[in-house]
Amino acid sequence: MNTQTNNSESAVLFDQPGPRGRRMIRIFNSVAAVLIIALVVAVLARLHNPPQGENQLSWELWKPAFDYEAWSDFYLPGLWMTLKAAIVAIIGSIVFGVVFGIGRLVPSRLVRAVSAVIVEFFRAVPELLLMVFFWRWFAFAGVSSPSYWAVVGGLVLYNGSVVAELVRSGVGNLPHGQREAAVALGLSPMQSLMTVEVPQALYAMLPATITQLVVVLKDTALGSIIMYTDLLQESRRLGAMYFNILQTLVVAGVIYFILDWLLSRLAERMPAVMQRRTWGNTVAEPTAPIAIMDATNANQIAAAHEPMPFGGAERRFHDHYHGSNATTDHWQHAHYSHGHDLQHPEVRARNWDEPLRDFARPFQTKPKNPAANGNVSAGNGGNGNAGAGTDHSAGKNPGTE
Repeated sequence: MNTQTNNSESAVLFDQPGPRGRRMIRIFNSVAAVLIIALVVAVLARLHNPPQGENQLSWELWKPAFDYEAWSDFYLPGLWMTLKAAIVAIIGSIVFGVVFGIGRLVPSRLVRAVSAVIVEFFRAVPELLLMVFFWRWFAFAGVSSPSYWAVVGGLVLYNGSVVAELVRSGVGNLPHGQREAAVALGLSPMQSLMTVEVPQALYAMLPATITQLVVVLKDTALGSIIMYTDLLQESRRLGAMYFNILQTLVVAGVIYFILDWLLSRLAERMPAVMQRRTWGNTVAEPTAPIAIMDATNANQIAAAHEPMPFGGAERRFHDHYHGSNATTDHWQHAHYSHGHDLQHPEVRARNWDEPLRDFARPFQTKPKNPAANGNVSAGNGGNGNAGAGTDHSAGKNPGTE
C-alpha cells in the first residue's frame, strides 16, 4: 500500500521514467557508488601512510580512545555536561518561545512590537557571540560556573526565538474560522487565542520543535570555545593526552550522531502518533435494511416510535445523541456499543434486573413474561400506574410497550 502511494505521489510530481531513463539511472548510481568507494579508499590510504607522522589506523592510537579510563574520566562526564546544558536550554527555549510567540499574537500593538524586536534580534545574532558575551559578563559579575550559564543563555535566546516563530506560524496555519467561531461563542480575541488557537498550534508544532532540539544538542559543542567542559572539550583533552586527537574526535562524533539520530527518529514518528490520536471512529456504519422486522433496523423503529414534542413536531436529534458522545457519523454503531439501544435484541436479552442509567430508565421496555402468556395488563390510562398482575419497573412511562 505504501509503495503504491509513493508511486502515485511521484507520478504526480514527476513523469515515470521509461526503459531508457531507468537504464540511465542505474548507470549514474553505479558510477556514483564507484566514486564514493574510491574516495573512501583514498582517505584510508592517506591515513595509513600520511606524508608526515605515524599511521593513524594503528591500534596503538585507537586503543586509548576506547578503554575504560577514556569513558569513565572523559566521555561520560563530558556527555553528562552536554546533556545537562541541553536539557536546561530546551526547557528555557520552550518557555521563552511560547511567551514571546504569544506576545507576537496578542491584540496589543505595543506588546506585539516589543516581542517582535526581541525575537528578531536574537534570531539574527550568532549563538557563539551571545555565549562569549554572557561568559564575560557572568565572569565579571562573579557568577559560579560562568561558562555553563553562558552556554545555556545563548542557546535559550537563539532557539527560543526560533520556537516563538514556530508558535506564531502554527497559529497562522490553523484552519480558517477558528477565531470567528470562538468569538461567535462569546469569547474575547485574547480568550480565543489562549484557549482555542495556541493549544492547537502547540500540538501541531511538536514535530518541528523536536527537530529544533537536535540543533540545541549539537550547538552545545560551541561551549568548548569558552572552556565549557562538554563532550567535545573532554574529547580534545583526551586526544591531547595521548596524541590521538583524530581518534577521540571520531568517537565523540559517533556519540553525537547517535543522540541526534534518536531525536530525529522521534521527530519523524511524531506526526504518525499525533494522527493516530486525532483520527475518528473508522468502524463502518451499518446500513439499515429494507426489511422492517430485521433486528438491525431497531434504531429506525425506535426513532419512529418516539413521542413527538411541541405539538407533534419531529425531533431534530433523536435519543441516540447523549451529551459529549453525540456524533453525526457512525451513530448507530456508537448507540449500540454504548448500550443506549434498548430495542436491540441483544440488549433486551440481558438480565432485566441489571441497573440501567437514570436517563435511560424512562425509555426502558421490559420483555413480556412468557408465563403470563405474553399478556401485560394495561395501566391506568394517563396516570401510568400498573394494573393487577403487572410487573412494570419504577418510573416507566405509559405507552412505551
